Amino acid sequence: MKYRSTRGQVAGQSFESVVLEGLASDGGLYIPEQLPSLPSDWQTRWATLSFAKLAAELITLFVGSDLTPSEVEQLTERSYATFDTPSVTPLVDLDPSSNTHILELFHGPTFAFKDVALQFLGNLFEFFLERKNAREGQVDKYKITVVGATSGDTGSAAIYGLRGKKNVSVFILHPKGRVSPIQEAQMTTVLDSNVHNVSIEGTFDDCQDIVKQLFGRADFKQEHSLGAVNSINWARILAQITYYFYAYFTLMREKGKDAVPVFVVPSGNFGDILAGYYAKSLGLPVGRLAIATNANDILDRFLDSGVYEKNAEKGVLATPSPAMDILVSSNFERFLWYLARDHEISSESSETVEAQASEIIRQWMDQLKTTGSFSVTNAALDAARQVFWSGRCSNEDTYKTIAKYYGREQPYLLDPHTAVGVHVAEKLRPQINALCENSGKVHTICLSTAHPAKFSEAVLKAVNENGQNLDFQSILPAPFIGLLEQPRRCLSCDNSADAVAQLIVENIN
Repeated sequence: MKYRSTRGQVAGQSFESVVLEGLASDGGLYIPEQLPSLPSDWQTRWATLSFAKLAAELITLFVGSDLTPSEVEQLTERSYATFDTPSVTPLVDLDPSSNTHILELFHGPTFAFKDVALQFLGNLFEFFLERKNAREGQVDKYKITVVGATSGDTGSAAIYGLRGKKNVSVFILHPKGRVSPIQEAQMTTVLDSNVHNVSIEGTFDDCQDIVKQLFGRADFKQEHSLGAVNSINWARILAQITYYFYAYFTLMREKGKDAVPVFVVPSGNFGDILAGYYAKSLGLPVGRLAIATNANDILDRFLDSGVYEKNAEKGVLATPSPAMDILVSSNFERFLWYLARDHEISSESSETVEAQASEIIRQWMDQLKTTGSFSVTNAALDAARQVFWSGRCSNEDTYKTIAKYYGREQPYLLDPHTAVGVHVAEKLRPQINALCENSGKVHTICLSTAHPAKFSEAVLKAVNENGQNLDFQSILPAPFIGLLEQPRRCLSCDNSADAVAQLIVENIN
């Protein structure tokens, strides 16, 4: 199994190298040179596996000779032992009358879906570095400096996955004042010496741009062995594929083998739903994938018009679902590469389709950077619509959706990101039901991306302003109790790559 960059200047890379490198040297994102095939008996052999064993089966398909099946299983068993439920990502009923379910992805150490990938990635980093050092007979020759940007959940999940790891230093950038109090406390109360939180005056996009600039500095990247934890790192996407398969098997067991799943995914950086796209591409029987956006709706606008355009005049809009407050969805580049390869290629060119696709991606990304937008052909747009539906949720509808489901006879408390997904699922109900002649076979699975306790302000506003009464202390997970009063450590930095680079140099040891 080898990997190539979406921008075409790097190919033939091993799984280990793309995990440790994160972002390709040409600025592109790593993708498999070809997708593996599932075992012919996967639907029966994998049907009753635990989450960790299922993850091991799927991940083994993508690692080539870099890890043995036994090593992968040891890593997955260790990673998912940290979750508070044996099923890791349970599927629960939300509205039986419409066959709507919630896939709860918030049972990890930081109560966010990103734990599924980052618990695994942290163990993977440590394993590869220890093995490289052991081969050379040295304890700490090979180290990695992890640099990441967060709108809230990635940072805490990365920190909890990497705290105390051997030969790993962690620098997490977050936009000052634009993460929830709980998210900020989760990050800044981790006092391990290898963890460094950095607040930036600006937006998540600013933080993400700084990270990309640092990775684009070849000398700096090599000198400090930069590694990525954002969803630009292929291992994160790979780990998230598992819960689509796990949800499918759970649905088959509980609702019957003729059930048709539709996944509705709150989407910011496009990593979560991209994992669903890979699951579908591997052969998972998925009726459709639906992108749910908040007011920062670049993905919804693309599916409507075929134009991928920053909302540059308005900038990033602040919403009750801050983890989705972005201008540009970085992981969309991976999907665009496949779209270009299959629907934008000239048959008259002597270049391979892969080389042509990468050239198109370079042109699109250059246009996005210089003009703020690019467009795809009608054929490519039609192909994207065969895979994805999309919808947008306003701030008001986010609050209304939280209040609606908490006010039911059997209340369910949604976090604001999950509420975006549930609202879009309701808007798409006619299309979802029309997928099958017997609409009763169609089941909507909304991915719940965080525990509601992480977003107290939005949840309390939604519930209490609707005349209901929520004792917020009653829903707090045990690790959150007293968290806001714990000692903290955080560095402030100017909004520039130069300033962050200097901060890293000063604090790396």
